[in-house]
Amino acid sequence: MNAPLTTSMPRVLPAEHRQRLLDNGREVAFTMGARIFDEGGRADRFWIVRTGTVELHMRVPGRRPAVIESLGHDELVGCSWLFAPHMWQLGARASTPVRAYEFDAVFVRALCDADPEFGRSISQWVGGVVAHRLHAARTRLLDLYGPYGSGGLR
Repeated sequence: MNAPLTTSMPRVLPAEHRQRLLDNGREVAFTMGARIFDEGGRADRFWIVRTGTVELHMRVPGRRPAVIESLGHDELVGCSWLFAPHMWQLGARASTPVRAYEFDAVFVRALCDADPEFGRSISQWVGGVVAHRLHAARTRLLDLYGPYGSGGLR
């Protein structure tokens, strides 16, 4: 079966794995403008947006951080928690008030190790998000700084 062309959690994770993950989260809120994490920081948590918008950004030497993507309902905020060295590759900021589910990365990695099927589902989900974000970062940086933009690469 082919994976859906989406990176939002409800459409990608099987129902039992989605529920298992949500059962281990806690509700949190961020005010507009709040820093959720900074590029280069320790990736020990991750979030799934319930309401609001989170901007992912990347530092660009000599320039303001480039906004790579805006995330909303049911989208994953933070991928670096799953992959060593567990350091944020991007930064994140709440561009509106945000309500989200927060997860302890060490605990979820332990769940993944204890249940290979659950771990495979989580890895495929997060891996798909990483691939999507890499493409979004490339396109956004070309649009911002390339002589001819991205040239319509999407």
